[in-house]
Amino acid sequence: MTTLQAVFEKARAENRAALVGYLPAGFPSKDGAIAAATAMVEAGCDVIEIGLPYSDPLMDGPTIQDAVHRSLTNGTRIADVLRTVEGVAKSGAATLVMTYWNPVDRYGAERFARELASAGGAGTITPDLTPEEAGPWLAASEGAGIDTVFLVAPSSPDERIARVAACCSGFVYAASLMGVTGARETVSAAAEGLVKRTKAQTSLPVCVGLGVGTGAQAAEVAAYADGVIVGSAFIRRLLDAPDEKSGIAAVRELAAELARGVRS
Repeated sequence: MTTLQAVFEKARAENRAALVGYLPAGFPSKDGAIAAATAMVEAGCDVIEIGLPYSDPLMDGPTIQDAVHRSLTNGTRIADVLRTVEGVAKSGAATLVMTYWNPVDRYGAERFARELASAGGAGTITPDLTPEEAGPWLAASEGAGIDTVFLVAPSSPDERIARVAACCSGFVYAASLMGVTGARETVSAAAEGLVKRTKAQTSLPVCVGLGVGTGAQAAEVAAYADGVIVGSAFIRRLLDAPDEKSGIAAVRELAAELARGVRS
């Protein structure tokens, strides 16, 4: 049983959805990212996505772009991402890397998978890697014993959903809307239908991301999804805080609110 499988089995046994939190490595600082993510776990996050900062973040909205820019300005490199994974994994949470494909391709797929596994990483989410081009990464991941997560969208036909899900081994990431990341006042009405269509194609857990930022929204999504993914709302707490210590406290508070939501 992989770390991710254990997380979702535990959540199912407790009759709730899993809570997945996202932060980029190197933000608000290299050590601050580890401290903030650990606080999120202590307050109720089951899974942490560590973002690998990239200069061309196609899926990311302005909040995450701001954080990633600060991370890159801080000099964050792949070695720092792996160090962050290692630090967060010690908290006991399943720890993934969310990354665009180009940095992994340049680093070397087998090398990246091997070093991620050595750092305690549970797997990766690769938003811009398509099933047609995923062969080398799937082989490298399987060889290293880590999970792979790919995305489906409301526009995905059922045949495409089945093909994407066949590449996944941890869970399927259901993007709730056609657009970039960011907390919103309401969760897209398309999310529930997408989850239902995806579950018809796979037995893997299906987690919803994009747009969730409050405990009430987490509860809404948890009613039909296996996991609730939150990123921009955590980052906004850190961006708005007067200092790093206050930001980490604010992140802990939000994680606790979201954890209550997925349990309600």
